Amino acid sequence: MRVGLIGTGAIAAKHAQAYRNIGYQLRLCTDRTEERGRKLAEATGAEFVATPEKVCSHPDIDYVDVCTFPAYRLAAVELCARFRKHVLVQKPMAIGLETAGRMISAAQGAGIQLGVVSQHRFDDSILFLKAAIHAGRLGKVVQADAYVKWFRSNEYYARPVKGSWAVEGGGALISQAIHQVDLLLHLIGPVDEVSGYWQLGTLHKIESEDLLCAVLRYASGATGVVQASTALWPGYPERLEIHGTKGTAIVTGDQLTTWDVQEDSGEPAPVAMRAASGASDPMAISLTPFERQFTDFGEACNTGRTPACSGIDGFRALQLVRSIYTSCAEGRRVRIPPESFAPGE
Repeated sequence: MRVGLIGTGAIAAKHAQAYRNIGYQLRLCTDRTEERGRKLAEATGAEFVATPEKVCSHPDIDYVDVCTFPAYRLAAVELCARFRKHVLVQKPMAIGLETAGRMISAAQGAGIQLGVVSQHRFDDSILFLKAAIHAGRLGKVVQADAYVKWFRSNEYYARPVKGSWAVEGGGALISQAIHQVDLLLHLIGPVDEVSGYWQLGTLHKIESEDLLCAVLRYASGATGVVQASTALWPGYPERLEIHGTKGTAIVTGDQLTTWDVQEDSGEPAPVAMRAASGASDPMAISLTPFERQFTDFGEACNTGRTPACSGIDGFRALQLVRSIYTSCAEGRRVRIPPESFAPGE
């Protein structure tokens, strides 16, 4: 596969490494900051071009990877739709649901694939848990929680756009914990009611939250908690806790660290002691799940099947995030209507 890259910041460099490892060619890249774009081009052998339009219109590109701030994603998807290029966007897919819906509609109208990067779906721990929960090994899931108690320095938030509502869409929940929000939906299913509390600028000089707590009620009847922060020094590995009537599974960082299940049988659980995490360093993350997701997306582009994390999946994660934000801002429980995910679903 030949890939064009829009945005060449830190996460784009990780993507470039993953593409090299799986044999995809990073053909073109662009960035509003030319010096940064040319630096990545030189490091990867890609060609730097001046505008996103030149990336999307290039005949040698199979799909476009969008690594920009969320506020730009709609424009990139509309360009890709115009030139019939498949498109993969970073999480969150957008700031608001209306924009996310327009992205999905644009992709559907053009007959192109729209994927959202949620690489932790491809961690060994999550692949195992997805199959194990489906097989009933935990029994009926009654509680499913996500804890993202991270730390980010003042330097991390030095740029005015960081932690802003207009450009990033919020703070710790939408920028950091959305991965775990997506995993809860992926593993347990839809949430139908939320109630949340936030603290705005607890430690950092930002307008959005750097500490948030929410209670979830899943459509299945299970309950859960989401805690998200970038203000808890020194930062601790993110954690998922899934509790069923037959036992408990805990994922710490990217590894399954607890599998306590009564009368268990089947494939041995891949329990590990050490895990990779971005708790205090955003780039301290494994390349393997990226490689798996990019391989999956390339296969989806070639075959026409839906990618493992589609625009619809990205919409659902964003919908839960925005519902939690509404609850925090308005001081009330928020209902999430069933099947209210996106136009054209």
